[in-house]
Amino acid sequence: MGVWDSILRGGGGGRRFIKRKDSDAGEAGRALEELRGSLYNEFHTSEGAKRQQQRFCGPSVALTFNFVVAVGIIMANKMVMGAVGFNFPVALSLIHYIAAWVLMAVLKALYLLPIAPPSKSTPLSSLFALGAVMSFSTGFANISLKHNSVGFYQMAKIAVTPTIVAAEFILLKKKVSLQKVITLAVVSFGVAVATVTDLEFNLFGACVAVAWIIPSAVNKILWSNLQQSGNWTALALMWKTTPITVFFFLVLMPLLDPPGLLSFNWNFRNSSAIMISALFGFLLQWSGALALGATSALAHVVLGQFKTIVIMLSSYLVFNSDPGFTSLCGAIIALGGMSVYAYLGLKESAGGGKRAPSTSRQNSHLLKSKVIVDGEKPETRPVDSV
Repeated sequence: MGVWDSILRGGGGGRRFIKRKDSDAGEAGRALEELRGSLYNEFHTSEGAKRQQQRFCGPSVALTFNFVVAVGIIMANKMVMGAVGFNFPVALSLIHYIAAWVLMAVLKALYLLPIAPPSKSTPLSSLFALGAVMSFSTGFANISLKHNSVGFYQMAKIAVTPTIVAAEFILLKKKVSLQKVITLAVVSFGVAVATVTDLEFNLFGACVAVAWIIPSAVNKILWSNLQQSGNWTALALMWKTTPITVFFFLVLMPLLDPPGLLSFNWNFRNSSAIMISALFGFLLQWSGALALGATSALAHVVLGQFKTIVIMLSSYLVFNSDPGFTSLCGAIIALGGMSVYAYLGLKESAGGGKRAPSTSRQNSHLLKSKVIVDGEKPETRPVDSV
């Protein structure tokens, strides 16, 4: 009997061991499901994609990326317009956006394109307006550069800054501190002195430049506002608005481009140069959208002026060009103003970061109070992290 008792007791222990193993397996399965669910939320939902963009592409990374690509596309477009002789600015912009659309379609087919937020979260009119102003902003900028002198083109770019301040105040009730207003005025003055060496007036070019200012300002404001107020990532927003932009380019091209596009010499060398320019165009649009989502429309304009100053100083230091003493003084003034603007922006960000923890603790205290009043345990109610 003792043998049978030991066998039976061993059998009971074996059953308990099997139950423990089943319990451990169930816990491991639940943990694996939770891990898979969290990974899915991180990569296949609009909220997760937005968190990933904010995590890996902060303001400094986005602005640096945009700066490097902007310098590259200047070289690529100079090759296309100069050596290749492709003098069709709207058609070139159209090719850039079609190439970007194709690249994003490939990413979507490979399930690498971030998920867009639900259609109800953003009105279709906002996406349509963004696509339309993007086409007018890019097209008019290229036409203005073609028909105006460099000085007049830079004057038009400087006028975008006060336009953004006024538009954000009218549309979004957004105010800018007096310190930033003074700093932006100093930056604009420095850029004007550094770059405005000739003001050749052309009636058609002047009309195009004036028409470009408002779409350029509204374009930057919409890109920044939609990404910061919703769960839009840069690529998801580009995917939704690029078809609208392409449509408007198709309308503008026969009206504003010179004839002769089909008779252009589309050999391998010329086509390769245009495709390289199109690749840089996609990267420029993506990096610009990332910068606008991570910072603001004003910061993006200041970055554009910084690129102008750096290119001018690089030509002076590397290629021994002589912009003149007055232009160098203007560049130094502009760089000083940009440094102060960056300092003020970091100061405001630090102030906002210091206020955030107290608010978070207050919300956490209120949440705990609500849980206690409801008579529930804190573990039983999932809380989304903000």
